[in-house]
Amino acid sequence: MRHRISTQIDIPAGIDDVWHHLIGIEAYAQWNPFIVRAGGDVEVGGRLEMRMEPPGGSAMTFRPRITELTHIAVLEWLGHLGVPGVFDGRHRFELHAVESGTRLIHSETFSGVLVPFLRRTLDGPTRAGFLAMNEALAERVAKA
Repeated sequence: MRHRISTQIDIPAGIDDVWHHLIGIEAYAQWNPFIVRAGGDVEVGGRLEMRMEPPGGSAMTFRPRITELTHIAVLEWLGHLGVPGVFDGRHRFELHAVESGTRLIHSETFSGVLVPFLRRTLDGPTRAGFLAMNEALAERVAKA
């Protein structure tokens, strides 16, 4: 079973500026209302440690591995809840230059046997967390 959440926002700033704040995961605690703590090696194969607190949902700490990192274009990681195949999330950020600045496409594809049971949480608090992070990133870039 698979389920995908996809959000986007246009940020009135250059793609380099947005990228800088997106990959600066150590600073997430200063501005990110969804991923409130993050650290690790931002490189393909690097292991991250993140604390996610979706609005109205349950907080959790997870340790995803970066699966794709393309300079000023893509940051993607894959995380598992326990054993792979039970509940997996492929979290992806894509940046695209647009006339108004930078378009961020923020998505995640969930798979595994628990997906049908967690769908309401994914479409509610998790999606709300994505949207809150998008807005906070836009504010962070504007203040820099």
